[in-house]
Amino acid sequence: MAKILLVDDELTMVQMIAEVLRNDGHEVFPFTTPNGVFESLTKHQPHLVITDLYLDKTKPHGLEIIQKARALNPPATVIMITGFASVENSVEAMRLGAFDYLQKPFKLDDLKFRVQRALNHTEVVSENQALRKELKRQYQFSQLVGASEQMHAVFKLIERVADTDTTVLILGESGTGKELIARALHYNSSRAHGPFIPVNCSALPENLLESELFGHRKGAFTGAVADKNGLFHDADGGTLFLDEIGTMPAQLQSRLLRVLQEKEVRRVGDNVPTYVNVRVLAATNEELEQLVQSGKFREDLYYRLNVVPITLPPLRDRKDDIPMLVAHFFKDRIHTRSGQPPRISQRALTTLGAHHWPGNVRELQNAMERALVLADLPLIRVRDLPPVVGKLAPGNEQDEEKQAAELAVPKGAEVNPGPATAASATTESTLGMPPGASGGPPLAQAVVPMRKFLRDQEAGYLRHVLSLTRDNKEEAARLLELSLATIYRKLAEEGN
Repeated sequence: MAKILLVDDELTMVQMIAEVLRNDGHEVFPFTTPNGVFESLTKHQPHLVITDLYLDKTKPHGLEIIQKARALNPPATVIMITGFASVENSVEAMRLGAFDYLQKPFKLDDLKFRVQRALNHTEVVSENQALRKELKRQYQFSQLVGASEQMHAVFKLIERVADTDTTVLILGESGTGKELIARALHYNSSRAHGPFIPVNCSALPENLLESELFGHRKGAFTGAVADKNGLFHDADGGTLFLDEIGTMPAQLQSRLLRVLQEKEVRRVGDNVPTYVNVRVLAATNEELEQLVQSGKFREDLYYRLNVVPITLPPLRDRKDDIPMLVAHFFKDRIHTRSGQPPRISQRALTTLGAHHWPGNVRELQNAMERALVLADLPLIRVRDLPPVVGKLAPGNEQDEEKQAAELAVPKGAEVNPGPATAASATTESTLGMPPGASGGPPLAQAVVPMRKFLRDQEAGYLRHVLSLTRDNKEEAARLLELSLATIYRKLAEEGN
């Protein structure tokens, strides 16, 4: 169950509580004096601390114990118990982070209830922290994929404006990853602890969108049966992402402008505005300047949103990123039938580069998802790609059967090694066949020492990554999760 540290100056009280908690399956560390308490906190990292306020009736040792317990990583939940309760001490205990306050004498059932409630709180907080860590990891800058010049410019701009409250307008075609950029801005800012709330302005009719954004008072309109806060209130302390901002009706545009200028929100049917601390990010796949010229979008709102514009290039303009994106989509994935990491043939990879990708990165991701489902082998071939893509394949299927160059996705890597050497050649047609069965060269000629094979593979892989990053060694080191010194050492070993 849980580890609980128990501190009280009454021995019988400690013995009684410890027995009750142990009967419930908890591990208890009991103390009747402050001696050893702080060492036990550090050593055992308890989930819950139950401590008396006064351990010698002269000094409130419990307040110091609260501070130490809350300073742990992760912090322990604290229940304060005392026979000398006062408003001042109660307030101070809560200020220092105590979860609950229990005055002697108390019933054991009451104690058990409060312990369970405190442990439930600890579990929820722990899960919430784990989720936030995972979200931050998922949307940290290193997870943004691309080595093209256009994407490097985007990444640099994101890094400069992420930890600010500046309004950002994200521009780009559908499927280019505008919401991904918005999440990266949020989770790499000081607002990462707050909520990130996305809303699609084109998905709701005008009357519902107004109520969703700003909230309403009971009776403000038919169906408003209770007071309701809007998304601006829900995003307080965090970020509100307004997608498809170009579709927002004119009346709401004026209300949004006031929120951006005054930092105040007024619910529908309410006369009293409420201050909100919200960063607004907006995105659109439309040409807002044209909408301004046609009178469909307010010019003053456009300039208020367009403080820092970030333009995402379509995939057709950065096809060099396709191998890296494919590797990213395959990362940590397993081919369903074989249970092995997926790979892609060079012919299939070349075919991906020939497609126009009107749906951009989203279309590519869906194509790879489809291929993983349909492929008979962990090797993705042209036949596994969508027909609209596969028809662009060069050569024929027999050529693909003979190809040895395959895009592997090693653990922790974003991109695949370059073309395979003769020593590393493994064709689809010979997989699972005994030596010599394919009619190839004699065994002594076909096999090289493992050390040389691995060295050649590593060298080819490093050259491939450097070509993708345009010889940017710092970027290559980041992608490969190596130090820059290691990159230079390996290049020196090759004589480069």
